[in-house]
Amino acid sequence: MTTETSEKTLIKRLLADAVAAGASDLHINVGMPPMQRIHTELTLTKDDQITSKQVEEMVLEMVGPDRYKIFKEHCDLDFSTTIEGGYRFRVNAHYQKETIGISFRLIPNKIPDIAKINLPQAIIDLTDLPRGLVLVTGQTGSGKSTTLAAMIGRINATSAKRIITMEDPIEYSFTNDKSMIEQREIGADCPTFASGLKHALRQDPEVILVGEMRDLETTSATVTAAETGHLVFSTLHTMNAAQTIERAIDIYPPGQQNQIRAMLSNTLQAVVSQTLFKRIDKPGMVPGIEIMICNPAIRNCIRENRIHEIPNIITTSRKMGMQEMDASISELYFRGMISKEDAITSATNAARMEKSLSPENKEMFMRQLQMQTPTPPAIPQPMRN
Repeated sequence: MTTETSEKTLIKRLLADAVAAGASDLHINVGMPPMQRIHTELTLTKDDQITSKQVEEMVLEMVGPDRYKIFKEHCDLDFSTTIEGGYRFRVNAHYQKETIGISFRLIPNKIPDIAKINLPQAIIDLTDLPRGLVLVTGQTGSGKSTTLAAMIGRINATSAKRIITMEDPIEYSFTNDKSMIEQREIGADCPTFASGLKHALRQDPEVILVGEMRDLETTSATVTAAETGHLVFSTLHTMNAAQTIERAIDIYPPGQQNQIRAMLSNTLQAVVSQTLFKRIDKPGMVPGIEIMICNPAIRNCIRENRIHEIPNIITTSRKMGMQEMDASISELYFRGMISKEDAITSATNAARMEKSLSPENKEMFMRQLQMQTPTPPAIPQPMRN
């Protein structure tokens, strides 16, 4: 393809091919064919090597000349793009070895049904909270956006509320149902998360979604929004509940950390940490999930800086809807959803996990699981004026 017209259609064709192949990601680098990630595995496409001119024109086509200038200045740009059929992609354009690379993540064009994506009931119950902070955490590609979209989707379908999201970029596109939803994209609709949050508090929301607590200013504004009576959802790139709390506190200068411990102990409602596994029983992915719900014991640990005690509280509080990651992984293996190798390599304690995955333990685990019926988290009553 050498003409300008054909170059402009190349990226749309590559994205359509990725959708047809069932890929979750598409990666483009100069000097090699594009690569697709299908069920966690990277595969080279049969396309020709991408040239520097081609990739430059791809970015220009997707963002336009004004944002392309911003990209050239900062060498990184996050945005979204849509192709025929309504398929949306989250995109990062960046420089590597003085050439442009592009990474695409396919965003399903349908809001996921929270009851159909293997989330525990305790997570569904969190959407009924009237206020407080709920954090969904995990590494990149762990399904955080899908979980949050499903939670917002349930609120939209069941409650008449005003919901404001701040995303970088907008991923799932919501249609108003019982709720009224405004979606603001960082860079296009507001300059920063912190700025968007500041103004959102004056726009009468009951529910706020903050795409990521990535710096002190955003974290402070997010916690304040939760403290002032809003239900706030956000994310961090952390692997478990204890690490999440430590990260949120460490964002603050040492002189302010006691204050944020007190604030978090009052406002934090739950931390959901997840990782995705390739299914072996059928095509697709399934999440392993740790759930921490802030009961009085957890709140005391946060306030008194005894974070190291939180994993033990999670382990012994299953009846409240809490679960540790290794228990979730074990359950996925015992249900025949994931491989033994994946279960062991992803466990917090690989040696202990390997010993626990015996046939005898499977029978015992499933019997105990049937006997334990989680109860919903305690939902505080609305404040009276």
